[in-house]
Amino acid sequence: MLELLGYLKGLNIFFNLFNYVSFRTVCAVLTAFCLSLYIGPRMIEWLKSLQGSGQPIRTDGPETHLKKAGTPTMGGLMILTSVTVSTLLWASLANPFIWIALVVMVGFGALGFGDDFLKLTKRNAAGLSARKKLLGQAAISLIATGGIVFCLPDEIATKIAIPFFKHYYIPLGIFFFAWSMFVMIGASNAVNLTDGLDGLATVPVAIVAACFGLIAYLVGRVDFSEYLQIPYVPGTAELSILCGALVGGAMGFLWFNAPPAMIFMGDTGSLAMGGVLGTIAIMVKHELVLAIIGGLFVMETLSVMIQVLSFKLRGKRVFLMAPIHHHFEKKGWAEPTVVIRFWIIAMILALIGLSTLKLR
Repeated sequence: MLELLGYLKGLNIFFNLFNYVSFRTVCAVLTAFCLSLYIGPRMIEWLKSLQGSGQPIRTDGPETHLKKAGTPTMGGLMILTSVTVSTLLWASLANPFIWIALVVMVGFGALGFGDDFLKLTKRNAAGLSARKKLLGQAAISLIATGGIVFCLPDEIATKIAIPFFKHYYIPLGIFFFAWSMFVMIGASNAVNLTDGLDGLATVPVAIVAACFGLIAYLVGRVDFSEYLQIPYVPGTAELSILCGALVGGAMGFLWFNAPPAMIFMGDTGSLAMGGVLGTIAIMVKHELVLAIIGGLFVMETLSVMIQVLSFKLRGKRVFLMAPIHHHFEKKGWAEPTVVIRFWIIAMILALIGLSTLKLR
């Protein structure tokens, strides 16, 4: 697409707009959103015809969820399709960061697809075993980390940037591979744990993607990175386009996932979106900022860890049910109330995370 536009800009000055990452990011948002709206109804009907009774509902979950039986899952295919097509249309295909991010997104999405498929065929909520899922994620993230380290500037390739400090890094050396894999896998599974209510994970993912679209743009510009005293990583500005596509794809999916959901995201979408956000955070050297901006996902993950540890060590549960969004459902909050309040938390955390760009 960019090669064609490069030819056309010689014919009319209008086509010079496509030289700007910011303009192509807007195009990516709109393309992914419109594509999601177009393929959404068709994909829902197709998945209904394949899945019959839809995603199995947990019998130990909130009673209100039982009425969702029959809703098709694997809606993440809608997001993956729209994001991938939009990114390939508007991003520079000569940029290695784009390809690495897409490989992680599609690879993690394939693992999620396998998990969803097993849930449907076995008619239970177990799906792919945790061991197999982690092994698959580890293999993909290890390969991706190798590519990232190769593409990053040598002076910061295996270092962690610390928020609030100017040009302060912690060198990890070979241990950076373990750190990078932890971030990718952790982000992937954190989004997966959050995806338990209609629309709950979709909007926070879009918020985090929008924030990292801005961060990627600033990190990839030498003038802005010098002014803000943040790491400069050549080529990462192009990741803004993928982030924009993710925002558009997520919002298009939300059109059909808004309560009451016509389709569930499934692990196909949640594992893929979390994984690619973690990957982008590593590329732009803002992994710790991801923990702030994506603090809602961290909160959900910690609630599960606390619940499990407390029950194993004390024989008591801290929450009525984990992840924590189910705790509030058990306390009597209506599902839309939980979802909207968690969206508000996600927005506040995003603003706090973005403030780290200037507070140094």
